[in-house]
Amino acid sequence: MQIILCNFANKLSLLMKNINSMKKFVFILIAFACIGWSAMAQTAYITSLNPSELFVVNVQTNAVITTIGVLNYPDAVATSLDGTRVYVANSQGNVNTINTATNAVIGSYVLVGNNPVALCVIPDGSKVYVVNDYDSSVSVINTASNSVIATVRVGNHPWGIAASPDGSKVYVTNLYVNTVSVINTATDAVSTTIPVGGYPQGVAFSPNGTKAYVTNGNDNTVSVINAATNAVSAIITGLNFPIGVCVSPDGSKVYVGNEGNGTVSVINAATNSVVTSITTGGSPDGIATSPDGTKVFVVNNTSNTVSIINTATNSVSTTLTGFHSPKSFGNFISTAITGIPSLNFQSEGIGIYPNPTTNTFTIHQDKYSPNQQLAITDVLGNRVYSQALNTATETIDVSHLSGGIYFYEVSGKRGKIIKQ
Repeated sequence: MQIILCNFANKLSLLMKNINSMKKFVFILIAFACIGWSAMAQTAYITSLNPSELFVVNVQTNAVITTIGVLNYPDAVATSLDGTRVYVANSQGNVNTINTATNAVIGSYVLVGNNPVALCVIPDGSKVYVVNDYDSSVSVINTASNSVIATVRVGNHPWGIAASPDGSKVYVTNLYVNTVSVINTATDAVSTTIPVGGYPQGVAFSPNGTKAYVTNGNDNTVSVINAATNAVSAIITGLNFPIGVCVSPDGSKVYVGNEGNGTVSVINAATNSVVTSITTGGSPDGIATSPDGTKVFVVNNTSNTVSIINTATNSVSTTLTGFHSPKSFGNFISTAITGIPSLNFQSEGIGIYPNPTTNTFTIHQDKYSPNQQLAITDVLGNRVYSQALNTATETIDVSHLSGGIYFYEVSGKRGKIIKQ
């Protein structure tokens, strides 16, 4: 089932009154009928060296769409929540910005610190945080001005980074001191430091923001951090020099790339235990789930391949080749819909992802206030679902709805947006 959620009026009559909106709506219907869903998919961005370029892969068809040059030894990738931008950290000390509608580099690169190895974007898209390994620092980029506005000192040899779903903090792993630095995004200062396992590298938050998972290479473990208390609540064993980590969109599974044996471990998030391991390739550094959770893309650095895991069968369904030392450390899959750039709408202050969706989607409000109400209606204006929004980020279950086009409204906030 694929459900399209349009942040628009919850009554069809309001849509009919707006001629331009109606034209856009009819265009969408025609587009779906003409090109089908295969042309409308999210994209994965895979770094490659010699030459320095970014491979753009259609997540649905697993085919390479194009390559993007003008990069400088790219290593890490981060996508914005709204799917419109991709940020690439180049090991030569700079960051490029990619427009996902055109798959082209925007403007000039931003100079950051020495050997940037990871980066993340906070949910509202206003800042990018870049880990500078050799400088033991994090550069903060203002995306509006495309410039560094702060430099935050963290632990010795920082490596991985992730932003909380509410955007209030950023976790940074520190290799040589076995800690995680917590950066307050309001002040861009370290608020606390969390002891974890030996040689921590990757970090990822659960979709609801209650947990963070940190891979500890030397201990062959994953630390589970309670994000409310900033303390380790559990330790998961059974890994083999783990590096990359990602969490399924519904939060039920955690996927960890093991550099020690070229596998990906699948962890049950409810029991904090490894349920199976899948052979992929050498040094599975980059790992990310598709927005609908049906696939996991694994970037195998030393094998020069990308393994695509079918999450229903926990097996590799496709292996892509043709890369040179790929890494893509970070969240390298964009939620933007390719094929029709005009379908990538964003209502101010609201993010919906993935969109189209199969069973659940996440709604995030940049400026949340209490007593918000989400309403979903069908094309005839009939309300089919409603829910109070108690936090800035919520997961909504729409598995009971039939496939088709729907509209949503959040307490009077309207505007056109197609999300998966």
